[in-house]
Amino acid sequence: MVKVRSFIIALILVGIGIWAFIHFSPSEERKVRKQFGLLSGWASKAQGETPLIMAQKTRKIGTLFAENCGLEVPLYSISGNLTRDEIIGYAARGRLLFSELSLRFYDLTVSFPEEGIAKVSSTARLTGKLNVGENVDETHELQCVLKKIGKRWFFSHMEVVEVLKR
Repeated sequence: MVKVRSFIIALILVGIGIWAFIHFSPSEERKVRKQFGLLSGWASKAQGETPLIMAQKTRKIGTLFAENCGLEVPLYSISGNLTRDEIIGYAARGRLLFSELSLRFYDLTVSFPEEGIAKVSSTARLTGKLNVGENVDETHELQCVLKKIGKRWFFSHMEVVEVLKR
């Protein structure tokens, strides 16, 4: 009787453990979405940000991208494969132009066409204030591809899709 009761209790505990693991471990979609949240936070800039914080954030931006990443931004005549260091350089130069900067992603649609590949459609909104005092408010559609390398997802292609003006 004691062995049966111990066995049942052990089975219940194992069941609770499996349920907790499945319920609380992040899904692949959540991991992909998290990369957009990190990019948003590290690209954003608060007024009065110190050069040290700027350097830390731009370095962290680089950790989100694959060693080589395709980047297509027709509006700014950027097209081609960039290294992680080149992406860090673009991020640093872009952030230097702003006294305040906010990058937010909306309406993320994530699909997994094959193992280790995520395709994401999103709307990105960039708002801020240039150092010269001019306000910026831009919204763009993005198509991104992320690749899973090891246990992490990295941006491997990012394209700003030109939407027809009304």
